[in-house]
Amino acid sequence: MTDVRYPFTAIVGMADLRLGLLLNAVSPAVGGVLVRGEKGTAKSTMVRALAGLLPSIDTVPGCRFACDPSSPDQQCPDGPHGAVPGQERPAHLVELPVGVSEDRIVGSLDLERALAEGVKAYEPGLLAKAHRGVLYIDEVNLLQDHVVDLLLDAAAMGRSYVEREGVSVRHAARFLLVGTMNPEEGELRPQLLDRFGLTVEIAATREPDERAEVVRRRLAYDADPDGFAARFAAEERELAERITAARELLPQVVLTDVALRQITAVCAAFEVDGLRADIVMARTAVALAAWEGRTEVNEQDVRKAAQLALPHRRRRNPFDAPGLDEEQLDRTLDEHSEGPSEGPSEGPEDDGPDGDGGGAPEPQGDAPDGSTAAEEPAGEPEVPAQAQGGGSKAPVASAGEPYRTRLFKVPGTGKGAQGRRSPAETDGGHTIRARRPQGHLSRLHLTATLRAAAPHQAARGRDSRALVLRKDDFREQVRQGRESNLVLFVVDASGSMAARQRMTAVKGAVLSLLMDAYQRRDKIGMITFRGSGAELALPPTSSVEVGAARLEQLPTGGRTPLAAGLLRAHETLRVERMRDPHRRPLLVVVTDGRATGGRDALPQAARAAGLLAAQGVASVVLDCESGHVRLGLAHTLAAQLNASAVTLDDLRAEGVAALVHAHRPSSPMRKAA
Repeated sequence: MTDVRYPFTAIVGMADLRLGLLLNAVSPAVGGVLVRGEKGTAKSTMVRALAGLLPSIDTVPGCRFACDPSSPDQQCPDGPHGAVPGQERPAHLVELPVGVSEDRIVGSLDLERALAEGVKAYEPGLLAKAHRGVLYIDEVNLLQDHVVDLLLDAAAMGRSYVEREGVSVRHAARFLLVGTMNPEEGELRPQLLDRFGLTVEIAATREPDERAEVVRRRLAYDADPDGFAARFAAEERELAERITAARELLPQVVLTDVALRQITAVCAAFEVDGLRADIVMARTAVALAAWEGRTEVNEQDVRKAAQLALPHRRRRNPFDAPGLDEEQLDRTLDEHSEGPSEGPSEGPEDDGPDGDGGGAPEPQGDAPDGSTAAEEPAGEPEVPAQAQGGGSKAPVASAGEPYRTRLFKVPGTGKGAQGRRSPAETDGGHTIRARRPQGHLSRLHLTATLRAAAPHQAARGRDSRALVLRKDDFREQVRQGRESNLVLFVVDASGSMAARQRMTAVKGAVLSLLMDAYQRRDKIGMITFRGSGAELALPPTSSVEVGAARLEQLPTGGRTPLAAGLLRAHETLRVERMRDPHRRPLLVVVTDGRATGGRDALPQAARAAGLLAAQGVASVVLDCESGHVRLGLAHTLAAQLNASAVTLDDLRAEGVAALVHAHRPSSPMRKAA
């Protein structure tokens, strides 16, 4: 593989991403940039190319923390540093792997040596390596929340802290933070989105000529990286020099009172939470002026800063797509510009919006394949029969308003990724016991360690106040928190569900459970069954947004192949168990319990339910039966699954005394009260 990077100036299009990265290179105080876009759009290529444009830095020779010799960090673990000549080197690009641990990020202390020998042995982490460079997080939305929090805290404070049982190390950690993500794989929480200074939406161009140029350049680079880089060497030098010049001009840029009033007015008009958006917009506008070679911020700087800094701060729930109303932005800027027009008549038009817009719209998931079902089952005259094939479409009911649901959790204690649903052994949470270290000791249980060492002090010849510790004495904490789970929905979309307009209430209930899964950091999947079979409408993913879109477009009608839906769930969980053995599943079956398609439809469904019960799959049946006369088939299915059965009315959290109803596979089945 070649070491020659792809030139930044050779990348075609993506003006907003280009600008967002360059503004952060000019002023890292902007707070980094989050790049949102579909796969294969050169997100990673552009970030890696940016690192080659950054000015070189002077460092203290031998310092593992890249201290600046002109102003070394007073708390540097390798310090104190005397007056020594600096050593010039390129700024580092540090890439953070998805499965990175907390110790790998912040560094690790050798607690055994610290306690037994009194030596503060510290191994720097990736934050130390990224100091004064670029920290690049690919697929940031797939990282665990506590890891993202840790990274954003360090980026905001410019310092990293390591605390272990009274041993403390801290060092400077200032870097340009860049994260990329594919929204189809799951969103970041709004609290984490807000911590990124800027967000840019990108999508592959649909212009054939532009796409052809992208392919042409990539093929030329692959064939001759050195020759291709040489073609753009002059442009790369010019861009690097412009970044340096803008950095030098930055302290001279003036943010006028008019521009500041426009910034605060825009943030107030768009009802963004807190004041971070105002500060980020101000820093971005100043960086824009410096980038353009000006010493005063103007209205266009404010407008562009709003387009980059506000869209991701407008989300109010996980199903909202980031965006910005351009007309509202223009009105607010006009109302708070210098010299407002008198009276109600319209003033002279401004130059109009720049053509960049507010970013590409959020890509929406495709509708599930609504393979047309067989005829409507007997006894459901309310729904017209759906013909197989042809041009007729199955009816699609809209979803009701989501609401807060009861919490269902998987019984027992798992070891899955941290979340907010089921009990599990995690890195966070409260300490429940101590054990001998399994691998590197990172979370010392001090009391248990001292208790293990105490009986042996006389035999070890202790002759002072200090304890004599051995490796076998050390104990680590076992902590219990909560994990995220795979919530697999099996949704009955047959004609019986469409009758009496139940599907709107059913979709509202599933949408509410999707919201709950988002808040608890779960992965979700969706199986639907209608007509002659079942389909995996949504493979397991972290994107509840895609799940909501698939649910909204879900058609109804036809027979009720309940057994097919349960068997598809059994196969899906089997595959996921091999992919992610530590993530425990929670099966949510949304049905009225009916099964049609032959005399043995119900016995087949019972056998399929038995397979899931035999595997110990934690399940909940959402009983969608309505009307005065009820057959209780959903409760029968729940008993076969060894699951809880909950009605639509009982799903809501309001007015329920016990919010947590976890079934236990070994206990008799009961209806959740």
